[in-house]
Order: sequence, then C-alpha cells, then structure tokens
Amino acid sequence: MSAQPDGPTTATEASAPRRRPDLLTESGHPRLDAPDAAYRSAFLASPLPMAVVDRAGLVVGANRAALALLGGDSDQPVVGRLAAELLDLASDPRTRDAYQDVLDGRQARLSRTRRLKHPVGHSMWTRVTLAPVPGAEVVLVSLHDLSAHRELRSRLRHLQMHDPVTKLPNRALFFERLTAALEAGAYDETGTTGRVGLCYLDLDGFKAVNDTLGHHVGDRLLAAVAQRLAHCAERARHTTGVPLVARLGGDEFALLVEESAGTEQATDLAQSVLDALREPFDLAGQRLSVSASVGVVERQAVGTSTTGLMQAADTTLYWAKADGKARWTLFDPERNAHRMTRQALSSGLRPAVERGEFVLEYQPLVQLEDGALRGVEALVRWRHPQFGLLTPNRFIGLAEEDGSIVQLGLWVLRTACAQARRWQLDNPGAPPVFVSVNVAVRQVWDSDLVADVARILADTGLAPELLQLELTESAVMGSAGRPLQALQALSDMGVRIAIDDFGTGYSNLAYLSRLPVSVLKLDGSFVRGFQYEDGAAPSDPADAMIVEALVQLAHRLGLTVTAECVETAEQAERLRRIGCDTGQGWLYSRPVAPDRISRLLAPVS
Repeated sequence: MSAQPDGPTTATEASAPRRRPDLLTESGHPRLDAPDAAYRSAFLASPLPMAVVDRAGLVVGANRAALALLGGDSDQPVVGRLAAELLDLASDPRTRDAYQDVLDGRQARLSRTRRLKHPVGHSMWTRVTLAPVPGAEVVLVSLHDLSAHRELRSRLRHLQMHDPVTKLPNRALFFERLTAALEAGAYDETGTTGRVGLCYLDLDGFKAVNDTLGHHVGDRLLAAVAQRLAHCAERARHTTGVPLVARLGGDEFALLVEESAGTEQATDLAQSVLDALREPFDLAGQRLSVSASVGVVERQAVGTSTTGLMQAADTTLYWAKADGKARWTLFDPERNAHRMTRQALSSGLRPAVERGEFVLEYQPLVQLEDGALRGVEALVRWRHPQFGLLTPNRFIGLAEEDGSIVQLGLWVLRTACAQARRWQLDNPGAPPVFVSVNVAVRQVWDSDLVADVARILADTGLAPELLQLELTESAVMGSAGRPLQALQALSDMGVRIAIDDFGTGYSNLAYLSRLPVSVLKLDGSFVRGFQYEDGAAPSDPADAMIVEALVQLAHRLGLTVTAECVETAEQAERLRRIGCDTGQGWLYSRPVAPDRISRLLAPVS
C-alpha cells in the first residue's frame, strides 16, 4: 500500500502468529451473534474508514469504507497485513516508536498524516489515528482522506502566491523564497555556494504604454515580458536549478538565483534579459518596443538580510536608470557608501542649522598694490558629529536641492555681518574691512533677500558698503525679472555685488554693462597659469592674455577685479602689473578663524 516494507516493524510482529480475536469471524468481519452485534454492525457500515489492529500489529478487521479507501481486494488484501506497512507507520523512528507504544499500551493515542499509495497508482494524503479499544486486546484505527482538502489548499495557495496577469510567482512567494535562500545559504554545507544573486528590473517607459494604449495592452505586454523572462531563466539553468522569475508589482520583475555561482552568472543573466526584451513585441496588431533597466546584486548569504538585499537592488536599479536606462548596473559598495553619506548629510542639514553645527572661517582679500587687507570672504564649514569638518563643496549643493540653503544662507549672512561689525568696533583706528558672503541663486528666488539684508544690516549696525554679496556667473548672467530687481535694489542700498568664478561660464560680456555689478572675481583656473618657470615667461601665455583683456574690460566698465587662488609671489606680481586690484589665496592666508583676522587688524605695538 505504501513503500515496500524493509521487514517486520518489531520483533513481536515478526514472531506473532496470525491469529484473530473471537469477536471476529474468519473473514475478519465482526461476529453478528455477539452481545454487542449492533456496535459491530455500526463499525461495519460506518462511512468513516476504520480498521482493527491486534497487539502484534496485524490488521484483523476493516470496515467497507476502509477497504474502499485502502483498495483491499483478493489480490492485495488489507486484513492480515502489518499495519506499519499498510499505513506507513515505520518510515521514521519517532512515529515507529510512538506506534509501538500504542500497541504495547504505553500511549493512549497516535495521530499522523501520511502519504499513502493506492494500489491503482494514485497517492493520497490520509490522517491516521490509532487508539486502544478499552477492554479488548486490539487497537482501533480511523482514517480520514485529506487529499481533496490538501488539493484545494494547494490551489488556493497557488492563486494567493501567483500574479493573475503574468502567471508568475508574485511578491509574497518571491520574498518567501528569498528568505529561505538566505537562511539556507547561512549554513556552511558541503556542495553549496552560500551565495545569492538578484536581478531587479523594471520596464523603461511602461507608464506611457498604459497611458496611451490602455491597461489592457499594458497587461498583454507584461504577460509577454514574463514569458521572455521565464525563457531567459530556463536558458540560465545551472546545476543549482532554474532562477525564480517573479512579478513584484507594476512593471517590476525579479530573477532570483539561489545558490549563485558568482557575479558573472548574475550579470550574464541580466544581459540575456536586456537582449530578450530588445526584440519588438507583437500584441494583437500593436507592435511595441520596450527596454529595461536592471539592478544586479550578488553576494554571500551570510550577513545579508532580505531588507538589505532589496535595498541594494533598488539602489542599483536607480543607478541603471540614472546612467541612461536600457542597461544593467552591478551593485558597487563604494558608490553606495557615497550615496549613503550624501543621504545622511541631506537629511541632517536643517537640524544642523538649529543645533549650531555650522561655523564661519574667513579668507583675507588683499590689495595687490600695497598688500593691505581690504576685506575677507566668509566661508561656511559644517562641524558634522559623524564626518568631521566639512567644506562647502560637500553640502552646499545638497542644501540648494532641498531648499535648506535659504535658512543656512540667512545664518551665514547674519553671522558674517555681525563679525565684520565686531572687528570694526574692536579696531576703531584701523580702516574697516568689508565682508564678502556667497549667495545662492535659490536665495534670490525663494526668499526676500533685499528685506533680509536690510534687516540684518540694521540689526548689526554694519554699513552697507562693508557688505559684498557674491553670486556665481551662471546665476547673474541673463538675470531678469525678480533676480535683476533684487540685485538692483541691493546695489542701490550700497551693497557691493560681485560675480564669483568669472570666466568659467558662457558670459555675454556686453550684458555686464547692464548689471548692477561692482566686482569681478577671476576664476582660479586662469590665475594658475601665472607662474614663472626658472625665470622664463609665464607657463601659459594664453591665460595671461585673457586675464589682461578681462581686467581692462572690467576697468572700462568701472568694475574692480579680484584674482582667486593666488599661491605664489610670481603670480601676485604678474597680476599687479596687469592691473588686477585685489588677490585672494594661500599666498596670503588660508581660511582662518575670526580671532586670526582680529590679530591682522590690531595695530602693531
């Protein structure tokens, strides 16, 4: 009935004679002339399959329902067989021992679900329950066929775990398999790789298909894509099996490689997906072409969580799209670390201003003609509790993206003006120095910069002519509407407007005459060409000619010129000779704390 027996289940069964109790006839049916004949008749006619087993483990009786369930006939009778063989009660030690305890009277009940093989060939799941009959040397066996129930449960699970559009495993089944793969890979077993690979993809431009052709066409496209992905997985069959293809939702799919053979296997699978989807789809008269972006992650299962793996896959898919779409991108820990740092900085910008984590350093602006200190540029630094002291190039771009530059810029402006006024009050005999503050173009658009500057100047007592606002060339050139009006109002107030990094953009020089600008700051890339080699001519004559022309143009327009990144005395001398007004760079000083500037302003005793 079940697996072929390996021999008697116990020594008792092997040696026991095939006897039957007096309550049974020679054919194994209940004796109807006994006092409890009614009960025996009920046993015989019961729709619940039941059998009687003696203490030696032999089936000594069975009702019609049991015979029908177990397929007992003259060729393969039920009565007279060992119950352990018939009902698969000896295939595992735990069940075998419990069964023997029931036969010996040491255990009152045993219930097991077994997969039995019917003589005609089909398998059936059966609940087998055994209990001793009080006052008799027999054990009653009741049987419950669970096959239909388990089949229904299996069908319901299939519906629950598969996507109705593509017929692929859905998100729930994918994560079930992924979790199992990570748990299995965490154990060091012989013959396993202990690795997993994942290709996470979505279709480029799928939303346009739904929007223009309708969801019914979109669903057909998803089903066709699923077929090609399944074909790719089948072709990628490895010694460890076929990769699992699942639809995670929308136009997102995943191919899971359990027991991955390495990165090359995962990337080869990703490339085969791109190649397969590159061919056009013919969908009921609609010919569509799509592409996909694929994020690839392959790693050791040890130390990898489901959440961590999916986060890495999602990040890598984003990179694939950002890199141009229609491609696969492999997870890069270094690139991810940079992204995580960037995200941490971005999320901490606004709170950092409130916590006072920003400080200002100041770099001197020196008159080239006589070397006198004319002003300082305020440069913001972030004393980050995790990453240390950060320069503006690490966070200003992030602040401009999320809008926190307005809050940060206002703090910088107020702090710098208050410091400039303090220097002036502490050094009444010294010529006052102006302070130059960088302003982002978003500050001009997203805040009332004119009102903010007027209020700060009034609160600190700093004269407007001692404040210089620096904007980048790209922000100033072509300004119109509100930005131009704001710059004009600030200039009318007496505030100096400077164009920073001049010469790096695509300037319309004629436009300079219509802007309220008073200072040009030459980009350091020009200044670096102003250095002599062994007393010979400048190393880059073209730079010298451009700078000289820009200085002459600026002076004719009534503007002063500041050269950035002055590092050598030769550069300073050359710039002075061609008429540059002020210089800024490490030749004079690196950015320093406010007290260092105070010492420069103090009179020599």
